[in-house]
Amino acid sequence: MRWHLTLAAAVLLSAAGLPVGAPAAAAEHAHANPRRSPVVDVVQRVRAAVVNIHSERTVPPAGDDAVAPNRVNGMGTGIVIDPRGYIVTNHHVVEDVSVLRVRLSDGTSASARVVARDAESDLALLKIDVNRALPTIPIGTSSDVLVGETVIAIGNAYGYEHSVTSGIVSAVKRDVVLNKDVSYKQLIQTDASINPGNSGGPLLNVNGELIGVNVAIRAGAQGIGFAIPVDSMLRVTAEMLSVRRRNNAWHGLVGKDEVVATDADVETVAAQPETAKRRLVVNRLEGGSPAAKAGVQPGDVVLRVNDQSVCCGLEMERALLETHAGDKVSVVVRRKDGEQRLELVLAATDRLAATGPDLVWRKLGLRLQGAPVEAVTRANAQLHGGMTVSDVRADGAAAKAGIQRGDILVGLHQFEMLTLENVMFVLNHQDLASFNPLRFYIVRAGKIHQGWMQQVE
Repeated sequence: MRWHLTLAAAVLLSAAGLPVGAPAAAAEHAHANPRRSPVVDVVQRVRAAVVNIHSERTVPPAGDDAVAPNRVNGMGTGIVIDPRGYIVTNHHVVEDVSVLRVRLSDGTSASARVVARDAESDLALLKIDVNRALPTIPIGTSSDVLVGETVIAIGNAYGYEHSVTSGIVSAVKRDVVLNKDVSYKQLIQTDASINPGNSGGPLLNVNGELIGVNVAIRAGAQGIGFAIPVDSMLRVTAEMLSVRRRNNAWHGLVGKDEVVATDADVETVAAQPETAKRRLVVNRLEGGSPAAKAGVQPGDVVLRVNDQSVCCGLEMERALLETHAGDKVSVVVRRKDGEQRLELVLAATDRLAATGPDLVWRKLGLRLQGAPVEAVTRANAQLHGGMTVSDVRADGAAAKAGIQRGDILVGLHQFEMLTLENVMFVLNHQDLASFNPLRFYIVRAGKIHQGWMQQVE
C-alpha cells in the first residue's frame, strides 16, 4: 500500500469521524512534525548505505605540443550491498579508470578496487577495506513497480555528494538506445532528476527499498532518467560475488529468486510478518555436487546458510563469502515435511583441472598458461593477472574471433581469467548458452582489446 493512498484514506476517514487505525504515537509524531514526509524518512534510513565514487582516468595527450598524458577526473555513486565493504555501481563509472576512491556518508574515504564487472549489464562490483561493518540498503523488487508511484534517487550529482531528488515512475520495461555503442533493455523510466554522477546510485520506493540502479539520462531532455531493475542487478551481482568465482569453491546448488509478496497482498504480509518479499528456491542441483550429496532437493526453499537469513541468491553467496573448499556449510531449507537442517562440505573447483586443458582446447581452441602479472597491470592497473595464449587451433572459436598466440586472456563474459579454474568456471557455467556470443578481453601489445567468440557450447 502506497503512502499517498494511505494518507488519502486517513483524510476521508477522519472527515467521517471514524478511526484510521494508526497508532496514537505515530499520529502524535506526524502532528508534531508534519514536515517529516515519507521521503525524509527514506533518506535518513538509507543515506549511510550510499557512497560517492571519485575516479581518475589517463587519456592520451592532445595536440602535437602535448608531451604527457592528461588526467581526467570522474564521478559516480555506489550502493553498499555487504557490510564488509562490497559496493555495486555501474560499469561505465569504473571503465578504464586508474584510480578509484570511495567517500562514505560520514566523510571518510577509502581506496577501492574492482572485484568484477559486466559491461553488457553495465554493472560492476567494488571492494573497499573497512574496519567496521557498513550499513546496507534494504532490497526490494522491481516486479511490482507501479507507473506513477513515488520514487527517490540519491547520488553524487555533478559531484554534489548525496544529492536527493524525487519524482514518479514514468514507465517500466523501457528498451533504451543512447548511441550506436550503448543500449539497455527493460529499464525503469523516472522523472526524478538523474544527472551525471548519479550513475550507480539507488532508485528507492517510499518504503526505503532499492528498486533500481540509476544508469542513464537522455541527453537534451528534461525529466527522463533510467534505472536498471533491482531484480536484474541481483542476478548479475550474485554471480560476481559467488564463492565459486571468488574462492574457487563449489556447492552445486542452483537457485532461483522468487517474489512471493508484493504490495498487492500487503494485508497478508502484515498478518504474517515472517513472509518475505523474496525467497530462494532450489531450481536444480549439479551432478555429484556437495549440495546434492548433502540431501538438498529441487523445490526446497533456502531459509538460512551458515545461520544467516537468505531470501535471494545474492544473500546466499554473501553468507559464503569467507568460506573455502573443505569448509562445512550449514543450510536450512523448508520443504513439505517442514524445515530441514543439512550440512554440506564445499568442494574445490580444481578437481576440474585434470580435464581442463582438454576442455578449453575443445571448446575454445586454446592452450593457456600463466601470464606475468606485470604484463597485465601495465595495461590496466585494476586487473590482477591473466593467462597467456600458447597455442591456437586454426578452426577453433578463438581463432575465428581473432585471438592470437602471445595474447593474454584477461576476461571471459564478466569474469577475470587468472587461472585455468576461472576459465573452467565459465565453460561449465549453467548459463553458458546465454553467454553466446562469448565476450572476451585480451591484452595485446600492452593494450586491452575486446571481442566475441561465436558458437561456444
